[in-house]
Amino acid sequence: MAEPSATYLVGVILISAAITWTLRAAPFALLAPLRRSALLPYLSASMPVGVMTILVIYSLLSSASTSPGARPWAALAIATSVTAAVHLWRRNFVLSILVGTGLHVVLASTVLAA
Repeated sequence: MAEPSATYLVGVILISAAITWTLRAAPFALLAPLRRSALLPYLSASMPVGVMTILVIYSLLSSASTSPGARPWAALAIATSVTAAVHLWRRNFVLSILVGTGLHVVLASTVLAA
């Protein structure tokens, strides 16, 4: 089996570098026209709420279908309410998520499992 020539290796490296550079620069080139449009400010204002709503609904439905116990919706409702209350009280995403998740685990595995 013959070894590749130096010219072949340099060509492969140059082609790989050109493809890598193009793929990294493409998003910036494609987004430049969007920066001047009215669409980007609208999306930046409305998307976070929409994405979070979809994630919450998906998580609740997924958790209800896989939760152990006779009343998974009760544990979900209580944990979701406490999560919202802690967030409104402290305005801390990490704290509210940790408290809500911990409460749901406790409720689903012990109190409401019977």
